[in-house]
Amino acid sequence: MFKKKKKRLQLGRKLVTSNDPKSIVSEQFRTVRANIKFAMKDKQLSTLLFTSTSIGEGKSTAAANIAIALAQEGKKVLLVDADLRKPTMHYTFNTPISPGLTNLLMSQWNLGSIIKDSETKGLWIITCGPIPSNPAELLGSNSMEAFIRDVKDRYDIVIFDAPPVLSVADAQILSEKCDGTILVISSGTTEKGNAIKAKEALLASRANILGTILNNYKLEKGHYYNQYYGEAE
Repeated sequence: MFKKKKKRLQLGRKLVTSNDPKSIVSEQFRTVRANIKFAMKDKQLSTLLFTSTSIGEGKSTAAANIAIALAQEGKKVLLVDADLRKPTMHYTFNTPISPGLTNLLMSQWNLGSIIKDSETKGLWIITCGPIPSNPAELLGSNSMEAFIRDVKDRYDIVIFDAPPVLSVADAQILSEKCDGTILVISSGTTEKGNAIKAKEALLASRANILGTILNNYKLEKGHYYNQYYGEAE
């Protein structure tokens, strides 16, 4: 659960784990990283899917920062923008959108040609590529399954940023192919009924839901976390 104080950092697409690693928000991302590691003790989890109930809940920011946190710990990490409708990772990492995942899925490029370096050691990125007319079909294709098998052999952890569950079928299609799924919800914004519907939709697609991330929570002044670590400006 990500907790932020009243004067909290405005994340947006900011890579806080890289730009402000000592902040409270960065510490919460490291807590999520630790929880993912605990989940990995019981079974191998090499592919993780991040999704949300609807747009604007912070799934892409969470996926990017968790990817950085895992790389900072020495993991070889690949972050894939699998939101083929409203991709954002090219903005987040200030890199061209193409070539990317859709180039490979449509058999125009090979894997080595679409992987991009990041400024974080141990983290590589695959952006969306040209936005296709048939994103759900591409994500459910044999080419996508072959891609997942290939990257699982090359990286310790592969993180997929998928579209919201209740908007389109893409996240359900992809969650069935991934080892674990994390649902991001926004404090004060996500309706309880929608969160339940999202969970049910993921379970119907046989997703292995590892847990949820509560984003945009305001940590009030005087909370024990601030008292222990000090007030962040």
